[in-house]
Amino acid sequence: MVGDRKVRLTNLDKVFFPEIGATKRDLLQYYVDVADALLPHIRDRAMVMKRYPNGAAGDFFFMKRAPQPRPEWIETCAIEHASGNVIDFPVIDDVAALLWVINLGCIDLNQWYARCDDVDRPDYLHFDLDPVGDVPFDALREAALVVNETLTGLSMPTFVKTTGSRGLHVYVPIVRGPTQKDVWTVSKTISLDLARRHPKLLTAVYRKEARPAGRVLVDYNQNAWGRTLASVYSVRPRPRATVSTPVTWDEVTRGFALDDFRMDNVPARVAKLGDLWASLNAPRGRFDLSR
Repeated sequence: MVGDRKVRLTNLDKVFFPEIGATKRDLLQYYVDVADALLPHIRDRAMVMKRYPNGAAGDFFFMKRAPQPRPEWIETCAIEHASGNVIDFPVIDDVAALLWVINLGCIDLNQWYARCDDVDRPDYLHFDLDPVGDVPFDALREAALVVNETLTGLSMPTFVKTTGSRGLHVYVPIVRGPTQKDVWTVSKTISLDLARRHPKLLTAVYRKEARPAGRVLVDYNQNAWGRTLASVYSVRPRPRATVSTPVTWDEVTRGFALDDFRMDNVPARVAKLGDLWASLNAPRGRFDLSR
């Protein structure tokens, strides 16, 4: 029982991360431990499920529509797609719903960029920084600092986190109003300018086969309608159960390794530092793109 809600958990001893021997039980416990920090970032948003029924080393599949049968207390968010199809996505608002979706085999969490009351008007934009080919992580950190310098020069507040995979994410909280297309356009404009001014470090080339190797991709297309990124505090399906973790800009400057932030140590970091991204959701201090 979670409060007054009954959540049926299954296959708790199944190994989800063979390299470290971590089980589905360990994954569920991690999400309970970070729930207070995590839930404000995914609450009121449609959740795209990426299910790994056999753990991180197994096959996965995407699932948008909330499955049936499901508990009656799972909230849904109806979103109409270009095809005219209306899909009822699950919404993860509390610990019970969080355990329910993780029990389905969702290792990471991929929420919609806009809230359910207006799914076409995001409340943040972001820059997904990924290596193209064999790029040292120091170049990723340098790229993030360059992006931050440009954004702060535009008076934009910035938040940075590891992806838990190979790169870094930089987010900007914005006043709701511009459509997803507008937000994508702003992100594209900034990304192309960054790549033009730093051609030896960055690229914003959309076509994968045309991207120059040895650069850091500033991926603005992840701001497009219907796209998602792994949420903050998401465990990623990587061998050591790394976590998409908020970091400070001082930490980016000093340096770290992506494997420094894992399912086994992030809860203690959150307990010590709190949620470094708490103010991302605050109503004050958001950038007004309409300016």
